[in-house]
Amino acid sequence: MKWIRERDALIAQTLAFVQSVTGRKDDVLQPERIPAAPTVTTEIVAVETVALEIKLEKAPVPSPPLPPPPRAIGDFRTEMQARIANFRKHQERFEREREEYCAETLTRLRAAIRDASGPMVKK
Repeated sequence: MKWIRERDALIAQTLAFVQSVTGRKDDVLQPERIPAAPTVTTEIVAVETVALEIKLEKAPVPSPPLPPPPRAIGDFRTEMQARIANFRKHQERFEREREEYCAETLTRLRAAIRDASGPMVKK
């Protein structure tokens, strides 16, 4: 399946890009080894000859994506008005070209009819 190869190539390119940006290869997750749960580390702390085992969970905290900047209503309105004006100009140009073509074709047709309807010679 071609899309699987393309997907794997995209993942490899993305990982290479992340490695080149961060400069570290150890922190980058390989696509085959993505953990499903947060990482758990274990540390042993000695307190008055009693060993305590403390589990620290280090879960990656993703930063929320930034929303796109709000567009001003006036900006949207002016953009739409410009697009509509551009569309109208194109439509007027097409109509003008159609009218010119029609007039030119009718002129040639009338000239051809006039030339063909000349005096008839009887034999």
